[in-house]
Amino acid sequence: MSELGRAVIVAPDRNRSAVGHALTLDHPLRAEEIRPDVFAVDGTPTDCVNLGIHGLLKQKPDLVVSGINRGSNLGDDITYSGTVCAALEASLMGLPSFAISLDSQQFDENDLEIAAAFASRLARKILSNGLPPETFMNVNVPHGDCLGVRLTRQGKRCYGEAVVCNTDPRGRNYYWIGGPDLGFEDIEGSDCNAVADGFISVTPLKTSMTHEAVFPAMHDWALDTLLDFI
Repeated sequence: MSELGRAVIVAPDRNRSAVGHALTLDHPLRAEEIRPDVFAVDGTPTDCVNLGIHGLLKQKPDLVVSGINRGSNLGDDITYSGTVCAALEASLMGLPSFAISLDSQQFDENDLEIAAAFASRLARKILSNGLPPETFMNVNVPHGDCLGVRLTRQGKRCYGEAVVCNTDPRGRNYYWIGGPDLGFEDIEGSDCNAVADGFISVTPLKTSMTHEAVFPAMHDWALDTLLDFI
């Protein structure tokens, strides 16, 4: 990003996987300036966006880029992802943004170079063309050979058992949330399919989650009758 102008890094000071859109409200945040324009924050990715824009920077950024994340954020994963929700937070503040993730738990040098180069070019395109209101991008880069880029829709993950239970040496149960990843549904045009086929997926997302197509069916619910107890 420094090729495009001043780049300021505001990042969590530790792993914050699967914190979603969490915002810290019950204790103060601290930001340590590691070096000029590089800050480590003892909070969530959403905290970092808030603190960066409203506390650390004297002017609003032209673009917010979240990532590069280690591990993909595909399909339903976006609801858990701190990486994606940081981009969502920026979009809620009216700033263009995108999240970018690697479909690998290892930071392979070649994968990183591809992801970084694509992020830089996508940033230039967004700065030049802009984004529609209430829109941000979720980008996922495949591991290994990259065959191209696809404009995609959000896919659907398939998960195994959600909770693993074990017993500690004192006979007490403890639990791990998150079972094995069993893959994804085969949905043409989805982000999951694109990355599995070796393509970078670019998925436009929106900040509003209102399902307006359901309105006609719900008109028959006569919701006002649910207040007949008043």
